[in-house]
Formats: sequence, structure tokens, C-alpha cells
Amino acid sequence: MKLTLGWLKQHLETAAPLEAIVERLTMLGLEVEGVDDRAKTYAPFTVAYVVEAKPHPNADRLKVCIVETALGRVQVVCGAPNAHTGMKGVFAPAGTHIPGTGLDLVKSTIRGVESNGMLLSERELGLSDNHEGIVELDPSVEVGASYAKLMGLDDPVIDVAITPNRADCLGVRGIARDLAAAGIGTLKPDPRLEPVPGKFESPIAWRRDLPDDASGACPFVVGRYFRGLKNGPSPRWLQDRLVAIGLRPISALVDITNFVTFDLGRPLHVFDAQKLAGDLTMRLARAGETMAALNGKSYALDESMTVIADARGVQGIGGIIGGEASGCGEGTTEMFLEVALFDPVRTAATGRKLQIDSDARYRFERGLDPTSALWGAEVAARLVLELCGGEASKTVSAGEMPAWQRTVVLPLERVRTLGGIDLAPSEQKRILASLGYELADKAGAIEAMPPPWRGDVGGPADLVEDILRVNGYDKVAPVPMTLATALPQLTLTPSQRRARTVKRALAARGLMEAVTWSFASARTASLFGANEALTLANPISSDLDIMRPSILPNLIAAAGRNADRGVADFALFEVGPQYADATPDGQSTMAAGLRVGQSGPRHWAAPPREVDAFDAKADALAVILEAGGPAEVQVTRDAPGWYHPGQSGTLRLGPSVLGWFGAVHPKVLAALDVKGQMAAFEVFLDRVPSPRAKSGKLRPLLKASPFQPVERDFAFVVDAGVEAAALMRAAKGADKALISNVSVFDLYQGKGVAEGKKSIALSVSIQPTERTLTEAEIEAISAKIVAAVAKATGAALRT
Repeated sequence: MKLTLGWLKQHLETAAPLEAIVERLTMLGLEVEGVDDRAKTYAPFTVAYVVEAKPHPNADRLKVCIVETALGRVQVVCGAPNAHTGMKGVFAPAGTHIPGTGLDLVKSTIRGVESNGMLLSERELGLSDNHEGIVELDPSVEVGASYAKLMGLDDPVIDVAITPNRADCLGVRGIARDLAAAGIGTLKPDPRLEPVPGKFESPIAWRRDLPDDASGACPFVVGRYFRGLKNGPSPRWLQDRLVAIGLRPISALVDITNFVTFDLGRPLHVFDAQKLAGDLTMRLARAGETMAALNGKSYALDESMTVIADARGVQGIGGIIGGEASGCGEGTTEMFLEVALFDPVRTAATGRKLQIDSDARYRFERGLDPTSALWGAEVAARLVLELCGGEASKTVSAGEMPAWQRTVVLPLERVRTLGGIDLAPSEQKRILASLGYELADKAGAIEAMPPPWRGDVGGPADLVEDILRVNGYDKVAPVPMTLATALPQLTLTPSQRRARTVKRALAARGLMEAVTWSFASARTASLFGANEALTLANPISSDLDIMRPSILPNLIAAAGRNADRGVADFALFEVGPQYADATPDGQSTMAAGLRVGQSGPRHWAAPPREVDAFDAKADALAVILEAGGPAEVQVTRDAPGWYHPGQSGTLRLGPSVLGWFGAVHPKVLAALDVKGQMAAFEVFLDRVPSPRAKSGKLRPLLKASPFQPVERDFAFVVDAGVEAAALMRAAKGADKALISNVSVFDLYQGKGVAEGKKSIALSVSIQPTERTLTEAEIEAISAKIVAAVAKATGAALRT
């Protein structure tokens, strides 16, 4: 929200300096993002008189001007076609920064003639795009006068950040009201709110054709007909204010609507009445309807959108933008004014669908003063008659103004208990009354009716906030926090520390961290078991309309984008939430990762290979280990459908599923339009058991055996469907005290092994702890291993 200091003082009687106003606005919760003091920018530019303008001796299109300035006479080479003897223009001396072009002006020689400054155009001044000639001023202005002061450019522009709940401050008067309540001057009465009598009946009426379930789309609309108008350029004061806040003046009628929008926070719209066919109707759009808008674009509408239509079709999109066909131009002599109330949610949804950002939408979707539909018509009528002449009709309306009256009870002690400041009841009442509240006394409390422009006030806490910010947050005494112990406490929770540890571990394994949306498209999410309950009612984008059931879709999409740009071999991971359903228990913290392309760089000693399920398995096991989980988990084949059924697995700890790994299913990659092979994993960090608390704070004693370990190899023949992990578990369990490690080093099927069988070779490490084992003892352990494996899997030693 931008405004100028002079504009603010049209509503606020104050002698406070700019610095005090800026500081107070920020203390009121209306944070000032910046102040553009244009007087400083335009300070070097002064009025100059062209004593003589003669042709350049070496250039046909240039002129050599002798210019009388505040610094004396100087010579300027000028290329403007309108430069002539006797005119007055805007002079910039050498050493000046030119705001419109961003150049620093220096003394120079142009085609052999010295030039000591510049006569400026509007574009060079940064005021418009006009550069057909230099600015020509009124002959009566004094040479050497400040151009900024002469043109009203010495008025500082204040940029205020308005929070979404303070729709009342999206107009200059609302900001002035807050400053007056805080003691920075007095709020002036607004004579424009006085009624303007109508002289005839309006030939155009309002109609509402809304179904019962959409009656709130436009609950109330007021209109007024004007005739005998002259729609020329708006006066200089109005153009200056619009230009100062970044708006382009168009015509008096359009400029009035923009002015009232920013002055009072009340959007308006004007129709050229002679371009309308009959009455105007507030209704929902019909399937297939389109509208060419004032921004030069055409929009396809649907049945959820509120529109303003006549007998020919749609003439405006409610609360957002008007139609080109009925727009006002220089030839407009009859105009119909729209002052409506629109549903904030429907307006926001329509604007988002159509991707239209307008000043009207910005205000309607935050909520307007319901009474503004009435006084807005009076304000607009007064300005139209003043600037364009003509006559105004009596007002016409449709619908009913929504009930806005409500009462909030504020216990007198609530300011102290909630806000931390002991303020007298009389001062509490004074502050609330200055903000427009109607007050009544109640035993031990204040009964307050919020004004119609404060739709954000819903309870006592809102009144406390108003009192505190107007009184000054700096007056709230600081209260030290009592520490439970003098010892420093951990700032991170165990789950946060676990996530950080896992991130470091994955980064060390060569994966790059990604941070993606917690949303996905419904089409993509359906490939990963999405629940319809996760669909968003108000998505930020049409392709992000559901909470993600898995992190992998976003990582796969990122992999596809990188592949399209020539980055084919890389690895990504993300630690974050995914959602199984709409309940709090349905959210899980996941560590998910993805490897694409070849595993490792090209090297003569190691031929490149495509990533596979074992790469993903290694990553998943590393995550579980770093998260504090056990080193050994069970692997089963029941991975979900987005993994390749023959190249994937589930990591389990008893009945609990810790995660999944494997190659991504080719059908999923095809559906997401991603080529190549990808290996992925997902680990539920919340399900990884925390390590058991140690009895003491010291590390356990290292028990390194001084005896040489013994390696024994066993080759077992088993059915082809038996998993190697079953053999490893059985071998390890044969003697847990002495067997330190079991690994698979060979798998064979073929000649010498019966059909339907396979040979799995295990390497078993036997680690003595008390003495060197005898050959007989080693043979006894070997026999126990063979027996345990045979019992568990039906295996037999390969002969």
C-alpha cells in the first residue's frame, strides 16, 4: 500500500515530521517497507530559459542551445525536435544522475561542440514513456525554480506493508485513522460522505440471479446512472497522486475509481451506459462463456465465478476486472456506476483460477466495509460531478446489506493478563473509541461494537491487540524468562537431531539434498497410493492440488527436469513429511532418496553400470543405522506397487515396516514422462527404534580379542526360492558368542546343480575371545552351522 505524505495529510491534521510518522506506523503494526523522498531525487533539476536555439554546425538533427539557469548561462547540445528559442524547460547540470535512464550526466563534446548539461524529457525524468521531446513549461514560471516543487514531486512516497487482517488500512483514510488514535494528529471529517441527491430515475436497474447456495456471492450491490458527462483527462492533482503510487492516469472516470480504491479502500467500476443492453444482473457464469477484459486478455469462465452481465453477455468479472466491451473512454457521456459487495473466498478462487491480480481483487478477497456499498456511491457521485459535470440519478440497488453488527466483551483485567500492561479502563475506552468502536459499560468489562470496517475483530484478544499497539508495544515491560536449571538445554528434539544426522549421512554418500513442495498433482499422487481425503480445498496451484502421499514423485520429477538439461547421473534425497490420510497420525517423517543413471564416475578399472536396487538398499540401510536403528533388519519382497516387483524389497523389524527400496516401476516412470532407470528408497524415520539408553555416561569398554579369527566357507544347495538372508540368519544363530560375521560370496545355478536348486556360498568368521580354538572345536562349530542352516532352510552341503 503506497501513499504520499501530502495525501495522508488530506485526512490527518498533523505537524509531525515524516520520520515520526514512519516510526509510529511501524509501532502500530503497519510496517513501513520504504520511503521514497522524490524531493531528493529531483533536487538538481531546475527551470531553465532557452535564450537561443540554433542548428548544430556538424549535425542536422541537433541544436545548440544557450540556456539561462540558476547557475548562469550554459551551452547545451539538444536533439529534441521541440527545442526552440524562448521556451522554458527542465535543466540538469553535469554531474547529475538521470533517473529515467539510469545514466550519470557528464560534461562532454558532441560532434565538436561542448555540452554542459541537458534539457530533459518526461522519460528521462522517470515520469512517463514520452520521449518525443523535452518538457516545455509554462512561460510564467521563474528561472531557477525547483522543478520538483513546481510539479508537486516533492511529496515523499511511503510504502506500507499491510497484513491480511487489516483490510481497513488498504485505504489512506484507514492509515490516517490509526495514526490519529496513536496521537499523531487529528482525523479530519470527510465531507465527501455526505449524500448527493439524484435528479432522475436510473434507466438501468440491478438484478440478482443467484442460487440459494451461492446467494453470498454478491449479497448487495448499489448503482447510479450519470448523463451529460465530459470524460477528459483528470486534473493535475489527481494524476499526480496516481503517478506517485505507480498507477497510470487514463481518464477522469477511470482515475476516479482508482483514486477511491486507494483513498478509502473502496473499489468501484464504471460502465459506459450506452454500450450496455438493458439491466445488469449479478449471476454465476455459464459453461462456455468468455469475456475480453480491460487488460487486453480474454478469459474462459466457469460456473463457480460471479459475473456482471447484461442481455448481450458478461460485462465484468465480479470483484476482479471489467469487460472491454463496456469500458469507458474519451467519448463516454453516459455512465453507470457499480458499487458491490463480493464474497472474499469466491473472489480469491476466481482470481487464482484466471491468474488475474488486480487492486480490486486484493481488497475484495480481504473483506470490505459492508456499508461502503452505500457511501461509495455518494463518494463517487461527488467526484464525477465535480470533475466531469453532468447529472446523477437516484441510487438503485439489489439484495440486502449483510449484518455486520456484533458485540465483543472485554474484561478490564484482560489487557493486563494477556498483554502484560496495566492500563486504566478510561484509557482503554479512549483508544477503542478513537478506532471507531461503539462502547458500553458492563460490570468489570467493556462492551464494544467493532466498526463496520473492522471485519477482522472477533474476540477479546483482538481488542487487546488494538489497545496494545495504539498505546505502544514499547511500553510493554520486558519479563525475564525463568530457567528451570542453570545448565543449557538441548535446542533440538531427538527427532530433529535424528533428521539432521540422516541428512549428513546421505550427503556423505554422495546424494544432494532437495527441498520440494509438500503437495503434488492428483494424477501423479494416484500412482503412489494417494487418499482422496488428502485433496486440498484451496490449492496454491492447479497442479499442486493434493498432499503428497510420498516424497518420491517430486524427486522423480526433479530427476526428469535435470535429465532434460543433460544431467543424467546424479542422486537426490529429501527428509520431510508425507501423508497417508488427513489425520495427524497420517503424517510421517520420511527420508527418501533417488539414484539415476550410472553408479560412479567413468574409470578404466571399473566399468560403469546402471544403478540398481542394491544401491538403494545400501542407502536405506545406512539411513536406518544413522538413525540409531539396528544393523540387521529383515528383508521381504512385498514392496508397494510403485517399485519394480522383481527388483525391490521391504525392510522390516518384526511386524514394523521401516522402509522400502528398489528400482522404480517402469510404468510409473512412463506415466511421469521420465526416461531411464531409477533406484529409490523410503525410510520411516518415526518407526526406527531409538537406541537404548545407556546405564552410564561413559563409553563401554572396548573388548578387542587378541586371538586370530578363523574363516570358514560353506556352499549350500537349496531350493531356488530360498532367500540368502535365511541362510545367513541361521548360520549366525548357530553360535552367537563366537560367530562374528556371515556374508554371501557366491551364487551359482547350472551344471552340477539340480534344476530348481541353487548354490549359495557363505563366508563365516569365527572369533575366539578367551583362547585359540583347536581344530576339533572349529569342526564342532562348523557342524553346528551346517545343522542350523539345514534345519532352517532344508539346505545341504554342496559336494
